[in-house]
Amino acid sequence: MAQRTDQVSVTLAAIARLAGVGRAAVSNWRRRHPDFPEPVGGTDASPQFALEAVEEWLKQNDKIAATAGPLERLWPRVADLSDRDRMGRVVAGVGARLASASAADGELVTGRTEKDVALDPAEQALVDEAVRMAGTEGGVETFRFLLDRWLGTHVRQIATTPAPLATLMAAIAAAARGAGPVRTVADPACGSGTLLLAAARRWSEPEAGSDLRPLGLLGNDGDPVLSSIADARLILEAGQQALVSVTAMDSLRDTFRPPSEPVDVVLCNPPANERDWGHTELATDRRWTYGQPPRTESELAWVQHVVSMLDEGKGSGVTGHGGVAVVLLPPGVAARRAGRRIRAGLLRAGVIRAVVALPAGAAPPYGIGLHLWVLVAPAPRSQDSVVLVDTSDCRHTPSTVSASRLPAIDWDAIGDRILNALQGGEGPGSVSVPVTDLLGEETDLTPARHAAAAGPTRPVDLRRLWTRYEKGLLATQDAGRSLRELSAVQGTVSLGTVSVAELERAKALSILSGVALPEETVRRGDVPDDGVGLVTGLVAIGPEEQQWIDRTAAEQADQNGLFPLTSFGDVVVVATAHGFDAWVETAAPRALGHHVYRLRVDPERLDPWFLAACLRERSNARRAGTHASNTSRVDVRRLHALRLPLEEQQAYGQVHRKLVEMEKALAELGGVGRELSDGLSALLATGRIAERRLSPDLPPASRSGRLRSVPADDIRSASSPSPGTRP
Repeated sequence: MAQRTDQVSVTLAAIARLAGVGRAAVSNWRRRHPDFPEPVGGTDASPQFALEAVEEWLKQNDKIAATAGPLERLWPRVADLSDRDRMGRVVAGVGARLASASAADGELVTGRTEKDVALDPAEQALVDEAVRMAGTEGGVETFRFLLDRWLGTHVRQIATTPAPLATLMAAIAAAARGAGPVRTVADPACGSGTLLLAAARRWSEPEAGSDLRPLGLLGNDGDPVLSSIADARLILEAGQQALVSVTAMDSLRDTFRPPSEPVDVVLCNPPANERDWGHTELATDRRWTYGQPPRTESELAWVQHVVSMLDEGKGSGVTGHGGVAVVLLPPGVAARRAGRRIRAGLLRAGVIRAVVALPAGAAPPYGIGLHLWVLVAPAPRSQDSVVLVDTSDCRHTPSTVSASRLPAIDWDAIGDRILNALQGGEGPGSVSVPVTDLLGEETDLTPARHAAAAGPTRPVDLRRLWTRYEKGLLATQDAGRSLRELSAVQGTVSLGTVSVAELERAKALSILSGVALPEETVRRGDVPDDGVGLVTGLVAIGPEEQQWIDRTAAEQADQNGLFPLTSFGDVVVVATAHGFDAWVETAAPRALGHHVYRLRVDPERLDPWFLAACLRERSNARRAGTHASNTSRVDVRRLHALRLPLEEQQAYGQVHRKLVEMEKALAELGGVGRELSDGLSALLATGRIAERRLSPDLPPASRSGRLRSVPADDIRSASSPSPGTRP
């Protein structure tokens, strides 16, 4: 039976997308407008409404968003199918039709033009409608929209490889392979094709001097819907130089047929923690060169399957031309005792070239730090060492920012550290370990157990830290000396206050709020000369955070009123309850993120340093706090300042300047103190500490300057004072 569009139901979230507002706004409309459509299904917590009635109400009340195009209105009809596979078949059908049309126009060179997708009448009607829309919306854009919505709807059922990680895996494979050309890339568990698409973007252009044969993209997936989507996606987006072949098959359990030609690169994110992967029926499989994987080690079955696909080439070193694989695996695969024998066999054969520990949050499941294994085809002469890289500390903000939110991943730092280690460079978090040292009772390949997070502290480092510490002490003393003469007034002082809202109405200041910038426009790291720093709500919690955007784009956006840039002397307020702060801007220009406000004062009526001193007081923020949503925020307009003449404001502002200088000196001193403490602790823990001048109470040191061990009896006698002496 064909799908009846008049019975299509939508949730509050879908209505919010149609209207271009938040879900809370839709809930408010339901309460405030008696004519808002009544629910036709769902539950009290998640009601559903008739799409046609909702669209009519939004049009009548002029609440349809300008950005809510035809695709936004089409998606609720697709979602109303209420089945993952039916929705997926629609997405695959649209992709197949668009890919077939593109190939017929000569825009693509592919292994085939269309993959059959069986559709029922309701699904076919949606495919036809989407293909008609693609004529105006664009074929690739239409397919991407539907695919992103489908993956987002079923994010807990379909694990995808994040695009930055896919790009990184392709870069690692290129570095490990060396200068050899890449003609064939495979993914035996391709899912929606993200890894193969990253490979196509890296190797689709033939290198100078190589043959002009198109890049071969080979994919397998046991889910027929996913394999159909991957096939269409690669045909649409892989470019003109790709031959695509995606098959619906279980790479482990189906009859193993080696590729018609050896594979140059394999990128794979295989299923993890599977028990029913074919342990019994595959007991005599010829792929288990390094041992039959135990039932609990399905990941090692995938590793051996991947190795069996690789081209042995002329050599399989980091600079050779043999096949290379990069596989994403759970961290337990590197250490579980059940897989020790297979890991040892892979090491002896020279198959494992590197193991990389990623930060938690780099890919699903986001709560653990996954590993990347860099594998090569076995060579007659195996390598002498394995590169182990720990990138778990490559984050933009400290892990204490929020208990419910993982800090941002610094993909640039991860890539630099890995590629430097693969090229033989030295640095923190990476080490080259001899194979003989790894072949022990455990054969543990966990990078954190071998790679130090930071380089050893040198004597010159200690001298520099002590110099910085002494300078910090002097700066703190100088900053505090001018404040030491201040005292508190006895008794109660009654001074009037004025709210920021009142100051705004009196035109003594103007307020502009920052916006949430698209993630693709934000860069991380040191701000370059052609960049503009970005102030976010995390600035008060993670001062190490460095984010920036392009200066030209920021200035144009400021002129167009899209988001504000700061100027010297503006007061900036972070209006999140957990990171509330206010200060006078001295590092302008900077862009402002979500929940960050710019207050520009009239200098003839307000002193900015005085205003910042009043606004930043914690009790002021508590009184102006709002708890109307799940996240506590501070209403900037409800903050108060003292009502004082401009001359007194300026006097108070001068005191606030000195206070800020002292806070800055204390923060710098605290940072140096932590570095100094960490360095000395590391020296103590490794037995590398020495004394240049010994205390008379300690036993004499050896000529090398290293401390001698002290007998336990001497320690007890030294810690227990004799009678009549003060401890």
